[in-house]
Amino acid sequence: MNVLPQPATFSAAHVTGPLPGPRSAELLARQERDESNARTYPRHLPIAIAEGAGAFVRDVDDNVFIDFLAGAGVLTLGHSHPELTDVVAGQAGTLTHGLDLPTPAKDAFMTAQLSMLPPGLANRMKMHFCGPTGANAVDAAIKLCKTATGRGDIVSFQGGFHGSSAAGMALSGLLEQKEPVANGLPGVHFFPYSYCSRCPVGLRPETCSTNCVQFFENSLKDPLGGIPRPAAVIMEMIQGEGGVVRATPEFVRTVRRVTRELDIPLIVDEIQTGGGRTGTWFAFEQFGIEPDVIIASKALSGFGLPVAVIMYDRKLDRWLPGAHTGTFRGNQLAFAAGAAAVEIIRRDNVLENVRRRGTQIGLLLEPLASNPWVREVRGWGLMWGIELADPETGRPAGHMARAVQRRALQHGLILECGGRDDCVVRLLPPLIITEETTDEACKLLLAAFAEETAAAKGRATAGIPGDAPR
Repeated sequence: MNVLPQPATFSAAHVTGPLPGPRSAELLARQERDESNARTYPRHLPIAIAEGAGAFVRDVDDNVFIDFLAGAGVLTLGHSHPELTDVVAGQAGTLTHGLDLPTPAKDAFMTAQLSMLPPGLANRMKMHFCGPTGANAVDAAIKLCKTATGRGDIVSFQGGFHGSSAAGMALSGLLEQKEPVANGLPGVHFFPYSYCSRCPVGLRPETCSTNCVQFFENSLKDPLGGIPRPAAVIMEMIQGEGGVVRATPEFVRTVRRVTRELDIPLIVDEIQTGGGRTGTWFAFEQFGIEPDVIIASKALSGFGLPVAVIMYDRKLDRWLPGAHTGTFRGNQLAFAAGAAAVEIIRRDNVLENVRRRGTQIGLLLEPLASNPWVREVRGWGLMWGIELADPETGRPAGHMARAVQRRALQHGLILECGGRDDCVVRLLPPLIITEETTDEACKLLLAAFAEETAAAKGRATAGIPGDAPR
């Protein structure tokens, strides 16, 4: 396999002192002074990045980190991929913006993306270019389905996340984000998701008959159920922000069967899982279903350039010209990069690397099974989550997950947290990660867990509360 080599100067993580370093601290202080209070990542990752290459980044204090966040999953081919850098530079000298007019770059992008769909599905799908965010694509998908069906209500699932727009927040389960601004989209109904390790209906996985999806089916089919036939059902195959929670195959297939029987469009949100993250181009391929609408964004350019689309069944294409527009739908740089990224992914067999590195991560993280704070280690391809719970109470241990994140960063590994109370340590490395770098990253992660577990034991012995500031 031809995997992008890492530059010699970035061959390993290297942190020389406490974080943030002095130069990073200066930039973080200016950011604190001048930038919105709504910023997020610097609060848990106190570094200022100077450059990146492959799976590595260097901060302004010359510390080198392995990046297992990859721009929240957008940098599928890593930082500053040399071929994509050349493609983008060439396109920048030709055309950078084209509204929704046809261009060679846009045509190549559409052809490349549709070619990655399963055989048969591509022939039925049309593509709409949205504003350059996943949240805008969610808005477009909802408008499309409401227009096509003439219906107004939407069904979503607990634990899901569909963006920070008014509609996206209304469809998401994250109360912390939506409560301050109230629900921005009426007629949204939530159902339990198949989160089997924390069953939403209080059953045990070994004896459950997927009662959560039976409740979904019964409610939509019950003439006294109180829910009008919705315009769409929206779901993630794997809830990323929800803590890397994968739906069971039975759950997904039942949702697909019920939506077909009731003529309800099924929207699959692949914003985080799409582009090869789970080992197939789209995660829904692993469940043997075909959605009516696919939302894609993060990984489409492979380079971190913003672009978002929905791909949908032609029978839904009933909206009028101008029904969903946006000035920045014509990002030619993202189109050129995205078409080239598909070519590279095919040529270098990147999806096979995703599957191999995913297997490697699973094996390397097996020692965590004996850690008293680890409730579950779960992952698919290069999308992993380690859920932490208090060993005494079983409650989500977000404070411990954040402590592990801090330890890992000090060792030279960038991670993120998610899930209930941020209790899940998440791994989203570039898809071109090498065997050697994966091995190093997992060693750093295990060291962070070991050190923080020992520290937690020491605090408990001293009678210090586990979530006390430190």
